[in-house]
Amino acid sequence: MLEKRFLLKKLGQLLLHILFWCAVLIFFTYFFGTDSTHFNNVLAFSLFLMPITIATTYVSIYKLIPDYLVTKRYFLFVLYSVYTLIISAYLIMLSIFFSLIYLSNFKYDQMNPITKNLVFVMTSVYLIVVIVSAFKLLKANLRNSTKTNLLEKKILQTQLKLKEQELNYLKMQIHPHFLFNTLNTMYGFALKKADETPEMILKLSNLLDYLLYQADKPFVSLTEEISHIKDYIALEQLRFNDTLEVCFSSEHSSETTKISPMLLMPFVENSFKHGAIKNGALKVDITISCIDEILLFNIKNTSYKATNSQHGIGLDNIKKRLELLYEDNYKLNIAENDTFFEVTLRLNTKSIATNV
Repeated sequence: MLEKRFLLKKLGQLLLHILFWCAVLIFFTYFFGTDSTHFNNVLAFSLFLMPITIATTYVSIYKLIPDYLVTKRYFLFVLYSVYTLIISAYLIMLSIFFSLIYLSNFKYDQMNPITKNLVFVMTSVYLIVVIVSAFKLLKANLRNSTKTNLLEKKILQTQLKLKEQELNYLKMQIHPHFLFNTLNTMYGFALKKADETPEMILKLSNLLDYLLYQADKPFVSLTEEISHIKDYIALEQLRFNDTLEVCFSSEHSSETTKISPMLLMPFVENSFKHGAIKNGALKVDITISCIDEILLFNIKNTSYKATNSQHGIGLDNIKKRLELLYEDNYKLNIAENDTFFEVTLRLNTKSIATNV
């Protein structure tokens, strides 16, 4: 089947070439026959000129252009083009002698008017060569453009796959870290046989549902993220008892606001993990607001500066995720001193639609 298609394609190309050169022969006969009454002589001269035109054209489009011009070997292209021009010009001069000797019997006045002029004859031949060569270059440029577009699409698809794999890798790092902290808290309550253990299990169940079934989505609603942040805070409040003071406020105008899942949670998690108890309490202040698709997130916790030098993989991962997902559409500031650690995030939530 493939061989049949290949043969049909080659036969089609051969037919097109034959038709084209027939059209060139007609053009030569009409052009050189101007002001001439000897049609047979004109046809014979045109037939003699055809092999020269065909050979020059094919050398140009099948050797000079693909082997030297397209490959940017310009010196060799110019050199061999000059050789081709000299040889073809010599053959064109032979065609004029052919017209003088064999068609006009050495009678210069009986020659066709145009065939007497070497410039006209050479112009007619090289006009065909230039037209066909220009068409060949245009076709090559279109083919290269198509290949370039396909290559760019493949590169883009590869980059998107790598980006997706990197995001999944970052999420996989966050999940075990988050679960480890939460399970440690539950373990402590189970040892004490505390009454709050069932409530903790319920909240952990909600968080696991979020991690297993929602975090793999490209984005979730901001409402969902806030809800699970509240569940996480509730679990930590059970663990810290009276040594935790949390001030949480959220305000968002649109229920359709979307963000990447687990985008804010690592900040909250790190504030509890690396925060310090001062004056008998760990203080955490969280503010979330969203106005006109601009998300403003701020979290501040009491801390010792020395403890913040190693804040775990959470913040490092979130920085990478922000860069991958939102590129230049976010601004992240981290401030710390001897008394507090603060993170401020300003994010354009609309930008995720074009980056995910």
